[in-house]
Amino acid sequence: MQAILFDMDGVLYNSETPIEGAPETLEWVRRQHIPHLFVTNTSSRGRAPLAEKLLRFGIPATADAILTPAVAAADWLRASAGGPVALFVKPAARPEFDGLPLLPDDAETGARYVVIGDLQDAWDFRTLNRAFRLLQSDRQAALIALGMTRYWQAPDGLRLDVAPFVAALEHATGRKALVFGKPAEPFFRAAVDRLGVPAAGVLMIGDDLEVDVMGAQGAGLKGALVKTGKFRPADRETAVAPDAVLESIASLPEWWRQAQ
Repeated sequence: MQAILFDMDGVLYNSETPIEGAPETLEWVRRQHIPHLFVTNTSSRGRAPLAEKLLRFGIPATADAILTPAVAAADWLRASAGGPVALFVKPAARPEFDGLPLLPDDAETGARYVVIGDLQDAWDFRTLNRAFRLLQSDRQAALIALGMTRYWQAPDGLRLDVAPFVAALEHATGRKALVFGKPAEPFFRAAVDRLGVPAAGVLMIGDDLEVDVMGAQGAGLKGALVKTGKFRPADRETAVAPDAVLESIASLPEWWRQAQ
């Protein structure tokens, strides 16, 4: 193994609480000169706030070291030279889409692309129905999902993420979403390209057996599961076989030395 992709929430921290040993592990990674990126399906924040959050937890990182679905989707939209974009993302994530032709937030027609992120408590019937109307008003309009994470570990317990809302729109419109984020293979390929090493030499570390581990393995990477974040013992009862299972990110240095 030559490089590492780190999921963030559930691996390095739980919401606003750092996971014990995370800063020390990342410091070890830097001392070993192991290429690494932070990859997250978080679509409620931009990269700058995420980098600031890591720094608060003692993990120095630049925005360029973080890959999010919003970044991947915005890059694709700029290259596609398509048409108007309707954004369903939190205000903190909107700067990633600067320079694109964005529709007003109350528009119900005119979208060529409808981008669905994690709106958290901002989701309600009116908002979801507006996304539906935008898609129905043009049968060529593309539904874009910023990741397909089903749920995440919040301070008050498990919370729905973006996937259930995307699934509702897929069902209602009869069209499949273009996914920018885990577990989509192009997202992992984009991360590998940034690292500049072969996919088989990259270890993805996450707390979601399907989105992180199975997604990475499907793209030719190795996948390690940590027993923090959203991990539950029942996760091990599936057919997905991680390449490694770690008690937490703090176990990485010892496991890495033994595996090399």
